[in-house]
Amino acid sequence: MQLHRPLCCPHCHADLPTSLPECAPAERRQIVEVPAVRPQVTEHQLLCVQCPHCAVPVRASMPADTPPGAFGPNLLALVALLHGRFRLSEREVRSLLDDLFGIDMALGSVAAACQTVSTALQPAYQQVQQALAGQKVANADETGWKQAGQRRWLWVAVSGICTVFRVATGRNQAALSALLGGFQGVLGSDRLSTYDVWPVARRQLCWAHLKRNITWFSEREGRVQAWAAQLLKQVAALFTYWHQFRSGAIDRRELGRRLEPVQQQMHALLEQGQQLPLPKAVRFSNELLERWRALWAFLYVEGVEPTNNAAERALRPAVLWRKGCFGAQSAAGNQFVERLLTVRATCTQQERHLWTFLSAAVVAHWADQPPPVLVATPT
Repeated sequence: MQLHRPLCCPHCHADLPTSLPECAPAERRQIVEVPAVRPQVTEHQLLCVQCPHCAVPVRASMPADTPPGAFGPNLLALVALLHGRFRLSEREVRSLLDDLFGIDMALGSVAAACQTVSTALQPAYQQVQQALAGQKVANADETGWKQAGQRRWLWVAVSGICTVFRVATGRNQAALSALLGGFQGVLGSDRLSTYDVWPVARRQLCWAHLKRNITWFSEREGRVQAWAAQLLKQVAALFTYWHQFRSGAIDRRELGRRLEPVQQQMHALLEQGQQLPLPKAVRFSNELLERWRALWAFLYVEGVEPTNNAAERALRPAVLWRKGCFGAQSAAGNQFVERLLTVRATCTQQERHLWTFLSAAVVAHWADQPPPVLVATPT
């Protein structure tokens, strides 16, 4: 802290003694600056001596707690953070390290650093998978991905305490099963047929997707347009009451009471939709009537939302990453993607500092010690 006294009066230009008492509280101004950062380089010299008994040269070994390579855990974690969290390319990471810290890291070393961090994050990734299996509610979604130009799918499952990402070769039920593992709770999703493997009694369809579908029907003509307009009114009422519930204006019991007429009107309109002249509207109505219970899980199960926004929000950073790097070039690269995205999202949910966790995971991996706990797994 620096104290500054006025030395001259700007009005009469008289000198001001330093002994004058303060007549008003000091005006405080803080300036934030980033100091020049230089890497800490520790040189280890392994001396060699000759054994006086057998005359064999003996060279000292590196201390057990030193990194196995030329770069420390914080630096490796920073590389993974820049590439996986802030979506810089490997060349951009290399340039940034040189510009900010004067570190000359080869392009191959940048890729190797990401792979080291990926290996170190495997236990944390397994922790999150196990934690997801014990949750009562989750939301799932998927988006396109690439591996060396070949089509892949990036899946995500979001619960209240953790998030799991997984890269799969397909958009099928096998990929969904691999993502969810032992999860048996209520699953929120869109209407992709892959999710039909999940029991209707433990499923919540996304009303935001349904609203978009209905809006498309409202842009047709004649009976279909009038039918869709009535459906949209019911959807608007549904979200009005849901927002009132979320704000605390009404409780769950009152939410159910207010939505009873909405459910009745919706069911009657879907039955009308089965008789419309537009085949898409007929299929849409049939599908919703067959999955009727999956429309209303949010009414009865704590933690279930009427939309799939949680999963869609989780995918947005991955979509931005895909636009910048076009996916990964290998299976190992995609393992880094799914592990880094998983740990990043779960660290946010657990209020953990990502860089610190990545560094701790690398240290534990090198020392063959128990990994840091990211999220408690069910016993």
